[in-house]
Amino acid sequence: MERGMDPAVMGEAIETGMDPATSLKAMDPATSGKAMQRGMDPALYKAATQGKVASLRQLAAADPKILSSVTPQLNTALHLAALHGHSKFASEVLDKKSELLVAKNDDGDTPLHLAAKAGKLKVAELLVSVARAWQDDPNTADTSPNSPLLVTNNAGNTPLHEAVRKRRSAVAVMLLEADPNRGHDLNGRKESPLDMAAREGLVQVVRKIVDMPWVQGRFVFSVSGTALHQAVLGGHTKIVEILLEKCPDLIDQPDSDGNNALHYAAQKNHPHAVELLLNSRTELAYKPNGWMESPLHVAASYGSTEAIKALLRHCPDVAEMVDSEGRNAFHASIISGKMSALRCLLRHVRRPELLNRVDKHGNTPLHLAAQMSRVPSAVMLLNDRRVDPCVLNHKGQTARSLVEMKLPSGEMDAYEMYLWKQLKRQESIRCGKQQLPPLATYPSRRASNDKYFERIVETYILVATLIATVTFAATFTMPGGYHQEKGIALHGHKTAFKIFIISNTVAMCSSIIVVFCFIWAWQDPVKFKVDQLLWGHRLTVLACLAMLVSLMTAVYITVAPTARWPAYVVIAIGSSTPAVVFLILGREVIYVPL
Repeated sequence: MERGMDPAVMGEAIETGMDPATSLKAMDPATSGKAMQRGMDPALYKAATQGKVASLRQLAAADPKILSSVTPQLNTALHLAALHGHSKFASEVLDKKSELLVAKNDDGDTPLHLAAKAGKLKVAELLVSVARAWQDDPNTADTSPNSPLLVTNNAGNTPLHEAVRKRRSAVAVMLLEADPNRGHDLNGRKESPLDMAAREGLVQVVRKIVDMPWVQGRFVFSVSGTALHQAVLGGHTKIVEILLEKCPDLIDQPDSDGNNALHYAAQKNHPHAVELLLNSRTELAYKPNGWMESPLHVAASYGSTEAIKALLRHCPDVAEMVDSEGRNAFHASIISGKMSALRCLLRHVRRPELLNRVDKHGNTPLHLAAQMSRVPSAVMLLNDRRVDPCVLNHKGQTARSLVEMKLPSGEMDAYEMYLWKQLKRQESIRCGKQQLPPLATYPSRRASNDKYFERIVETYILVATLIATVTFAATFTMPGGYHQEKGIALHGHKTAFKIFIISNTVAMCSSIIVVFCFIWAWQDPVKFKVDQLLWGHRLTVLACLAMLVSLMTAVYITVAPTARWPAYVVIAIGSSTPAVVFLILGREVIYVPL
């Protein structure tokens, strides 16, 4: 078998518009299989990857057809030279076989694609100069599907797409200088190089594209939005400024879900982008997306507190907007569970009626928090005097009655019990003259079906008992001992000793309270969860912290006078223990593990 593709086959492919790689695949199956199995001549492969021009000349002189051979991935010698940045080798190949300029490998990449991906500027400039010569040729004009600057790979990307995707700014700028109109070509994902450059933050590339006037198909609808959407999404405020100046029409273009650029800025919590967009077009704050959500709704859903502040500072009345379910930003923050957004809204929205706004089902934000068991959010709302706990929804339910619907079945956990207790208290204080749903009482003692309840109670009692025992023993074995004649502590005059006494007492007394509270847990588990479990957990945490302080002060009293560094190490370890626990468990450490 001959080593490479027949020149006649290659020439016919170029004349008929078929790229050489396709022609290679279209060869006789048996011949093609042998070629694929054999691959490129090892000497040519080594010369192409190392850029050895002299070796190429020797090989081409010995076998003129050798440049038609390809690797198993259909890479030609020109592909390899472009990938490794060997411009002199690539020039020699083009002198001998210029049609390889548009040869495609198995991924559909031409040599110019590979040079763009790898950022090999000199090779790319060489290939572009040859491509320009092709453009000047009537047979390979710019409208030709095989024009090197227009050829797309299997992903639909031109060389410019690939340069931008790989953040090769220098190559991208050079390609744009060769053909400025390529900045708006769409790939298989309906993305232009301008969109991709805006997302990647390539300021020079974006400026180069927008400086060139563009009319035909200027704004093509895209699932991912416009270049302005992409710039906001990436947080590139400089590019946002350029696009707002050069392409002001982009600001009115939504994505496939109806989101404008301000929705994206609100989602990503980019306050500077919010400021830029609102200064350019204030009405963006009032434009809903496909779900009738304003940018403030989106910011509340994603917990974007800085964006919330910026939106309310520019457009305070945007807080009045509701979505398709009649819900405002307060509802959105409850549904998403973003307490930071709810806290920010409570601080910056002053009107009480917005805090008590009802949706299509008559539910206020407090109703939703109670219904969805968002206990921290519900407690935060209850702590605000503007929130009305007496509002009835369309089913005649208050937030309290929604919570206590779980009470008879015993499905309510300790936090919901705590919320129920707080809602009852607020209703008794503020809703005395209103007709409300009947107040439920504690269910029977057997109502609780929590399978972990028994183990939790036993664990708390065990921990509290151990702490009480250890701290009690420490009272009679004071650090440093006693005076043999007077019977008083030797270090009683030291500040560290006084801290030891206080912390030891706090640990012991807290643990004793926990033991006594949990002894009667079995009498009424439901009432215990409401009234005692949360306090028992808090006191156990307090006892553990106090015991740590006792340990550190006791070691300091007895060890520091003779060896300071071990005492300091113990203090450092003890001080970091709560931080490590919080790092591992997060905020869960302050919650009852039910």
